[in-house]
Amino acid sequence: MQKNILLKSITLSIAVLLLSSFDTEKVNLKTLNKIKQEGFNNSKVMNTLYQLTDVIGPRMTGSTGMKNAEQWAKKQLTDWGLENVHIEAWGGFGKGWETQHCYVAMTSPYYQALIAVPKAWTPGTNGNVRSEAVLVRIETEKDMATYQGKLNGKIAVFPSNADAMPNFKADASRITDDELEKLAMDPHVSADVDNSKANTNRGGNRSNVVSRQRIDSFLLAEGVTAVLGARRGSMGTIFTSNGASRAWNAKPVLPELEMGIEHINRLQRLLDDKKSVSIELNIQNTFLTNDSTEYNVIAEIPGTDLKDEIVMLGAHMDSWHGSTGATDNGTGSAVVMEAVRILKAIKAKPRRTIRIALWSGEEQGLLGSRGYVVKHFGDRKTMKLKDEQKKISAYFNLDNGAGKIRGIYAQNNDAVVPIFESWLTPFKDLAASTVTYRNTGSTDHISFDEVGIPGFQFIQDGLEYGTRTHHTNMDSYDRVNENDLMQASIIMASFVYNTAMRDEMMPRKSLSKAQEKK
Repeated sequence: MQKNILLKSITLSIAVLLLSSFDTEKVNLKTLNKIKQEGFNNSKVMNTLYQLTDVIGPRMTGSTGMKNAEQWAKKQLTDWGLENVHIEAWGGFGKGWETQHCYVAMTSPYYQALIAVPKAWTPGTNGNVRSEAVLVRIETEKDMATYQGKLNGKIAVFPSNADAMPNFKADASRITDDELEKLAMDPHVSADVDNSKANTNRGGNRSNVVSRQRIDSFLLAEGVTAVLGARRGSMGTIFTSNGASRAWNAKPVLPELEMGIEHINRLQRLLDDKKSVSIELNIQNTFLTNDSTEYNVIAEIPGTDLKDEIVMLGAHMDSWHGSTGATDNGTGSAVVMEAVRILKAIKAKPRRTIRIALWSGEEQGLLGSRGYVVKHFGDRKTMKLKDEQKKISAYFNLDNGAGKIRGIYAQNNDAVVPIFESWLTPFKDLAASTVTYRNTGSTDHISFDEVGIPGFQFIQDGLEYGTRTHHTNMDSYDRVNENDLMQASIIMASFVYNTAMRDEMMPRKSLSKAQEKK
C-alpha cells in the first residue's frame, strides 16, 4: 500500500514538473511566423545546395574541392551579414587526395564501358593500362600459395558474392507514425529485439583466414597492376569508401576501384567459365602534400544582453568523392546556412550569440568538430574542461540525409524533453512532433556531448539515404526534395532562436563519476 502511495506521489511530482515546464517554456509565435514566411517564400536553400554540389563538386577533406567550399561559404555568410566569419584551423590531417580521371572498360571478349570509382587514398595507374583479368579468391594462406607467380601484370578481380536481384521494396521511404511512436517510447521498456538467443559464435572458426591487409601486400608483391571489387549497391549504384591510409608514412598500395555489382558479376561469370577477359584502365589520382592542416568555417549572429553565451548549429561540409555529396552532407550544410540566413533576413535579435560551424573531417571520425571542441571547450580524453564550456547552451546538428525533420533525439537528457515538445508543437502541421529520450550517434553532435555540452541531432526521414545515396556515386542534387529542406531550415532556425532567447541555458546531463574524477 505504501509502495503504491509512493509511486502515485512520484508520478504526480513528475506530472507537475512537466506541466511547469510547458507553462514556462515560451515560444514567440510572432517571430516563428516570420521564420516560416521567410523560409517558405524566400528560400535560398536549394541555391546553396546547388553551389556546394553542382558548382563546387566533391568535397573530400584535404582536397581542392573542400578548400573551394570553405572559401565560398565564408564569402556567402559574410554577404548575408554574419559577423566574425573566419576559416579556423583544427589540426593536422595527413595527405589530401582527389581523383581527376577514371576510365574502366572491358575490351575482350567484347567492348563494354564499366561503372567504377577509385577507392580513396589509392594511387592511379601509370597512364593507360590494358591487361588480362584474373579472378582472385583468397581466404587462407593456402589459397594465396595457389596464385604465387601467376599474377604479374594482371588485373585482379575480387568476386562480389552478391546477387543483383530485383528489389520489391521501395528505395525511398518516410518514417511512419507507428515507427515514430516506437521511437518516442523509452527504450528500456520498448525493446523490440530479443537477444537472449543470440549466436555468440556466428563467425565460426576463422583462425586460418588471412586479413585484407595481408592479401593487399601479397598482390602488390606479386606485381598485380590493379584491383577491381565491389561491396554493395545495385542498378549502377556504387558505395564508395576508403582504400588506404592518409598518413604520411602509409605503405604503398595498388590502384583499386569499386564497381557496380552487375559489372563485377559479369566479369566473375566469364572468368569462372574460363573465358579470356581483358580490361583497360586509365586512373589519375593525386595526393596533396603541401599542407596537412585542415579547417572549419565559423560565423556568428551576435547576441544582445547574453551575448557572452553561445548557441551553436552545424553540419559537416566534407563529402566522399563518388558524386557531389548532396545528401551527405550538402543538405545539412545548406539547411544550417539557410537557418542563419533566415534569422538575419527577419532581423532577429537573439539574446545569446548564435554561432554556425561547417565542419571538415567528419567522414574520417568527427575530426573537425572534435578538434574545435578540444580547442574551445575541453578534451574528451582527459575531461579537462575550459571556461568556454560553461558558456555554450546547446549545439544542434543535421546529418541524416535529405529528408524533412520529424523530431529530435534528446540524447538521454530528460530535462530537455518537455522543452523540445513545446518547441515542436507549432510544427505538427509540418509532420514534426516526435521527441525521443534516446541517443543517436555517428555525427558531430557527439563531439559536444562527450564533454558535457547538450548536443542534439534531429530525426529525419530517410528517403533514399540508406539505399541509394549515402556514400555513393548517386549522391547528387537530383536526389533532394526542396520542400523537405525548407521545412528543416525553418525548424532549425526556430530551435536555435528559442535556445538563444531562453532566460536560462539548456539543462545539462550530469557528468559521469568517471568524468568527474578526471
